[in-house]
Amino acid sequence: MRKTYRLLSGLLFLAGAAQAQDATVPLNQDVYRVIDRYHIKQNTEDLHTSFKPYGRARVARLGEAARQESMTGSATDEYNVNYLLNDNWNYTRNSRTNESQRSLGPFFQNKTDFYHYESPEFTLRVNPVIGLQAGKDTDSDGLRYINTRGLQVEGSIDEKLGFYTFLADNQVKLPDHVNQRVRRDNIVPHEAYWKTFGTGGYDFFSARGYVNYAATKHINVMLGHDRNFIGNGFRSMILSDYAAPYFFLKLQTQIWKLQYTNLYAELTQDFERADQLYDKKYMTLHHLSVNILPNLNVGVFESVIFGRDHGRFELQYLNPVIFYRSIEQGLGSEDNALLGMDFKWNIYNRVQLYGQAVLDEFLISELRAGNGWWGNKFALQGGAKYIDAFGVSNLDLQGELNLARPYTYQHEDASKNYQHYLQPLAHPMGANLAEAVAIVRYQPLPKLTLTGKAIVTRYGQDPEPTVDPTNPEGGTIDYNYGGNVLKPYTTRPGDYGFKIGSGVTTDQVYGEATASFQLMYNMFLDVTQVVRRANADDNRFDQNNAFTAVSFRWNIPQRTHEF
Repeated sequence: MRKTYRLLSGLLFLAGAAQAQDATVPLNQDVYRVIDRYHIKQNTEDLHTSFKPYGRARVARLGEAARQESMTGSATDEYNVNYLLNDNWNYTRNSRTNESQRSLGPFFQNKTDFYHYESPEFTLRVNPVIGLQAGKDTDSDGLRYINTRGLQVEGSIDEKLGFYTFLADNQVKLPDHVNQRVRRDNIVPHEAYWKTFGTGGYDFFSARGYVNYAATKHINVMLGHDRNFIGNGFRSMILSDYAAPYFFLKLQTQIWKLQYTNLYAELTQDFERADQLYDKKYMTLHHLSVNILPNLNVGVFESVIFGRDHGRFELQYLNPVIFYRSIEQGLGSEDNALLGMDFKWNIYNRVQLYGQAVLDEFLISELRAGNGWWGNKFALQGGAKYIDAFGVSNLDLQGELNLARPYTYQHEDASKNYQHYLQPLAHPMGANLAEAVAIVRYQPLPKLTLTGKAIVTRYGQDPEPTVDPTNPEGGTIDYNYGGNVLKPYTTRPGDYGFKIGSGVTTDQVYGEATASFQLMYNMFLDVTQVVRRANADDNRFDQNNAFTAVSFRWNIPQRTHEF
């Protein structure tokens, strides 16, 4: 009896340790679509989906819960569930199904990894990273391409420490509408430091990595350089994965019905491509996720962006459980504080409703007046997912509405605006926008996924600078209508009369169709067609272009520019 008790106690201890330590599933729409799909089906409380990336151990447990159902479902469901289990093989308790029949000596001994090693004390996964794309853009001369080569390494040590490294060298020539963003903001979307390459190309090196330590059974500590994403939608109005990776410390506590996350991040204020130390600023954020009901989750968050002379961190913001706004007021600072909430409601294991609300600054009296006061700054999101729509297996629909008032996320000081490395931390188009998103995903065969996206956006652009008639020495006026988060709100043209679309009102339609075929685990062949039309009040801002591309990807997500 004692031996049995000791054996059970040992197994429970190992299970608890496995819950506490793991690497995370890299942010990739192809993979997270599958994870979220089975989360809706299983309605697992263990996986809090509002803060991404997810830990591999919890994704493995989701796959285990879904496996029984998949055995009586379609071949595609069985394939997807096996993918979740195989991709997280070192965290599943189920029997292995990923042994390879085509091993090359020590390589490809399982289906998911170029090389792997496993022992009770140490696991290691090593995989190449390749991203090749060739395409044609109607507004650009010559071939548009992506050439990415790199390496991905991850594993665990002593069932207490997880680690991950991603390194890749890149040369790209991008479609013209992306080049326009580069010229406007002096940065390549999603990346940090870059150099010119040839004629009209860009060269940059991507590096991400972290260590994740199990401080206790319920508390993980992650130190890394990567991205995070908050929300259940296609976009996030709180924190998205659009901007470049950043250095962060993340404390995540999950116990009972709660998941509490503290994120401390060092951000880069500007970029001049010179041999100098770029100005730093910081973000502190805490997010509490609560499972009110087994199928209803509500989250609340607060964040502060701040900068101090010589890059000094404000130590009072280290407090993990205090109300940041009270600290800001107590310091007498003008730091940029945001607060808000998000929710997710799974209905009948088939439908998910979700949403977000972000408050930057507002006055109830001005809101009631309805006079377009510039300081009423907020963002909203509402959306729904419908899986196995209309009884069609593996047909998933998603609809989403996003709104951000002018000047949301902006600040008078560049050390406090809501951006990193000259890129928005939330919506990629900044603010002063209203957007409707429709996504159709259909997986008719286990290895084939068809995706269609339609994004309709009304937004306001800033007009071309004009001559200042009040300045006898010349000069220009460059008005800011609150869309570009990099600009200070002190350059606004007045205090009232602002609405979504103020400035040069622009109506844009972005359409994208992609067929992805999985040649082998995590190796994809994509065919993509993008059509983009932007009609503005000022026809100098009109844009009409189409982009066609063929891509080969191995252990890397699609590089998209959906703005």
